[in-house]
Amino acid sequence: MSLDVPTHVLTAAERGELDDAQFVAVVHDSLPYAWQVVSAAAGDRAERPDAPFGEHEVPPPSEMERGQLLRALASNAIRGALERHFGVVLAFQNCHRVAAFAPADVDGPTYREFISPRGQVLNQSPELRDC
Repeated sequence: MSLDVPTHVLTAAERGELDDAQFVAVVHDSLPYAWQVVSAAAGDRAERPDAPFGEHEVPPPSEMERGQLLRALASNAIRGALERHFGVVLAFQNCHRVAAFAPADVDGPTYREFISPRGQVLNQSPELRDC
């Protein structure tokens, strides 16, 4: 799953003039399902400020959408751009559970538990083995 980079954005990158807004637009247009998931998790965080984090944990409808999500969250550049755009720190489990934490909460116990091996193991199930 590659990004669909318009010629003017590629030219800007070649000149060293690529900005975050241009890159975020490429991510938005190239990975619409991943954008939707991250947007939902960040929106959930904003709508429930007393919750420890916002999340989206609905399995993708197809392997194409799963691929978009994995691409977005596995790439440091894409993930970082999404985090800056939405003002959150993303955490990821089980190939589809996305959590959006407030940056101030990243050093807290809930975040550390979410990203821990224990947190990963406790969120496994037989249905998720092949995801």
